[in-house]
Amino acid sequence: MPVRSIDYSGWMGEKDDIGRLSTSRRYNQWLGGKDHYAADRESTATIVGALPSVVVAAREGRAMLLRAVRHLVADLGIRQILDIGAGQPITPNVHEVAQAADPGCRVLYVDNDPLVGVHHRGTIVSSPEGAAEFAEGDLLDAEKVIEAAGAVLDLDQPVAVLLSSVLHLIDDDARAHEAVRTLIAALAPGSYLVIVHGTFDTLPAEVQAKAQEIIDGRQHGVYRARSRAEVAAFVDGLELVEPGLVSSVEWRPGPDIVTSVTDAMCWTVVARVS
Repeated sequence: MPVRSIDYSGWMGEKDDIGRLSTSRRYNQWLGGKDHYAADRESTATIVGALPSVVVAAREGRAMLLRAVRHLVADLGIRQILDIGAGQPITPNVHEVAQAADPGCRVLYVDNDPLVGVHHRGTIVSSPEGAAEFAEGDLLDAEKVIEAAGAVLDLDQPVAVLLSSVLHLIDDDARAHEAVRTLIAALAPGSYLVIVHGTFDTLPAEVQAKAQEIIDGRQHGVYRARSRAEVAAFVDGLELVEPGLVSSVEWRPGPDIVTSVTDAMCWTVVARVS
């Protein structure tokens, strides 16, 4: 598959940006990507000091997301995907997994980081039959995200909305719930919502305290670890796909999963919109 070269000429802030922490680039580092800089790696080192399993947790969450995408397309007939808070592209990416199951799948990636958009537009190549596009947008402005989605996807037909490792970057519960409600209201019956959300539920109290101290310092970005009940509230009234709301390592796992629920630090769910 050909790969386009990345043109940074339109990104005037790129030089200044690499000196500051980017949670998107830091997450890319956790997933094994190469799009990160010293500030991101320094932040990772501090976080790992308090949460040694955070990298494996990120990778297990990502693996669950790709399993969910494969299931949605291959088994549930979904042909349209809206990935909000997509982050830096990394292989295998959502459109690659979806289009491997059905080449006609259409995928729209959305992120509020302009440099993420540069990477997506510069490297993503769709199958000829389908589509893989990028739109700049913020989950907290869900109506604009829906408007952008309408240019790529048919919102009168079912869509799978992916909220993977993005809701825990919003610490305002009211705004987070409002955004999710707005998205669900715009979806056609038969659509699905996928949530991958970090939690401290599985951790010993002393580890939770160390992690919360880092979060409260506000030097490593916003993070809102939610309990199982708090994550469940986002899908209240929707039909949960088996096995329901479980750890990332418990959602239709393959034989190669060796991470414990404790270390995975994550709640995941796939829910159907009636």
